[in-house]
Amino acid sequence: MIDRSGLRLIYAEITMITVLFLINFILNSDHLVFLIILSLFSLLFTLLFFRDPPRDIGEGIVSPADGRVDFVGERRIEIFMSPFDCHVNRAPVSGVVEKVVYKKGSFIPAYRRNDFSERNEIFIRNEKGLFRVIQIAGFFARRINCYVKEGDFVEKGQKIGIIKFGSRVVLEIPDGYAFVVKEGEKIKAGRTIAVEA
Repeated sequence: MIDRSGLRLIYAEITMITVLFLINFILNSDHLVFLIILSLFSLLFTLLFFRDPPRDIGEGIVSPADGRVDFVGERRIEIFMSPFDCHVNRAPVSGVVEKVVYKKGSFIPAYRRNDFSERNEIFIRNEKGLFRVIQIAGFFARRINCYVKEGDFVEKGQKIGIIKFGSRVVLEIPDGYAFVVKEGEKIKAGRTIAVEA
């Protein structure tokens, strides 16, 4: 499956490739072959980036994103998503979206931990407490799409947004849980990352 936020770009790339191919065919020339091949590689990368594979949802608190864990604290985990990771973000728990806060900021490379990058914060509350998912845009990720709003009920593992082209996701959890993943570990959205302590 392909995430809905990538469809417009994919259709545009397919249209461009078709037009280039037709022009090349009509002119009976090989001058545009390199551009057609480059456009095909671009389309393949776009399809890879916007893929949305089905996920088995684990027990406990699940990862909101695919990527590499590059920080684990007592109540906070940070996941770096390279351009080759799936960028669809998922709800780590079931609950009600208490609020969504968008904060403008700079575009610092996503592999650097900082508090100044553009971000979107999603607060999800359930009977266990308040969970905060922070979607952070990196240098190449200039767009955060959030699929939920205040008052929505989300199921664990439900799609809550996407960050385009390389980024970082932070999850903050309430007391009473322990993370079961380590720094440097590669994880997938929907996999268990924390359990009740």
